[in-house]
Amino acid sequence: MKKINTLELFVGCGGLLDGFEKSGYYNTVASVEWQRYACDTLINRLSKKYNYSDAKKRVLHFDIQRTEDLIHGWEKDEEYGSNNGLNLIVNNKEIDVIVGGPPCQAYSVAGRIQDKNEMKYDYRNYLFESYLNVVKVYNPKLVVFENVEGMLSATPNGESIVDKIRQSFNEHGFDIIDDIRGQALLDLSHFGVPQKRKRVILVGLNRKYFGTSNNQETLYNFYNVILNNYRSEHIPTVFDAISNLPKLFPADEEYRTDGRKFSHTPDKTNINWHIPRYHNRRDIDIFRILAKDIDSGENKYQTTDAIKQLYTNRTGKISNVHKYHVLRWDKPSNTIPAHLKKDGLRHIHPDPQQARTITVREAARLQTFEDDFEFIGSMVQNYEMIGNAVPPEFSKRLAFAINDLLIKNGMV
Repeated sequence: MKKINTLELFVGCGGLLDGFEKSGYYNTVASVEWQRYACDTLINRLSKKYNYSDAKKRVLHFDIQRTEDLIHGWEKDEEYGSNNGLNLIVNNKEIDVIVGGPPCQAYSVAGRIQDKNEMKYDYRNYLFESYLNVVKVYNPKLVVFENVEGMLSATPNGESIVDKIRQSFNEHGFDIIDDIRGQALLDLSHFGVPQKRKRVILVGLNRKYFGTSNNQETLYNFYNVILNNYRSEHIPTVFDAISNLPKLFPADEEYRTDGRKFSHTPDKTNINWHIPRYHNRRDIDIFRILAKDIDSGENKYQTTDAIKQLYTNRTGKISNVHKYHVLRWDKPSNTIPAHLKKDGLRHIHPDPQQARTITVREAARLQTFEDDFEFIGSMVQNYEMIGNAVPPEFSKRLAFAINDLLIKNGMV
């Protein structure tokens, strides 16, 4: 079977890539990422899991905004070293599909709230242009573009980013679905992900291959029939994802290992990154109270005002923000964000006896990363990589659907 050649942009640690690889239909020709630790993680995954002996060659650590250098090579860069460029790696192979999603912070509603300029001047608003510059060079049959729901309402400099993206795709010879919110905004919990996570998944059809007459009909059929075939009958829950991991209880006393301070007992089974972050006694007490409130059915702290009052009572401080959220065993998790690198207060473990926030491994499971997926970074970096990733289980189903679409149109 001839595999479909893919090029991955803004690949991160490889959530999208991992799903496409797991489908068995795709060959990762090359991937591009600017964070070193994400590249290290991806290289490790490609070599150990998918047996790419030249994984270091296929993963380019570079800034995609420098498109000319990316394509043709660069020398003696202080941060990125030297490389002969993407063209040499592609080596005249036909790139069938380009996959990726520019960093989402500039489009996220949370990001716009926190930034004093509402992200209007953030360079990441226009990273899709760099994505399309690479698309123009390799002219694939199809592109997959992923981003957050906030993209639909983002208006940097007063212009709708969705309108600008649609126009740019059109100028590059690609059609995307007209009704993006109605068709391309997907809740990934319907695709085997134990998490409420809405994402915009744009599939762009190259008019050179798909023609010009029926592309809206083809795209409508893709979202409503082909991709719909890969929806789950059962929406997985937090219990499904993490209940069988070893329990990590508060220790009698804080302790240090390898210079790091710990508040909870370690996982003696050594599951990769099932390590609890440090919590002080006050926070442990708050976590226990909130989780026990749900576990017992008492439900005293199920309103924003009640939780804010608990925070004030325990800390002596006043907050206008609802700081805490306990995961529910019988429901999908709330969205796993990159913000987990800063704290886990919105992702408190549902077991009151453990009284802690979720570990890197638990976050990874809620994102559907397999336990053999090794994250090559610090705890902070690993939380960030996981939060920024596309869940591999969804990616695998998307990869199956893309393959079906290409087969249906006689392209594989």
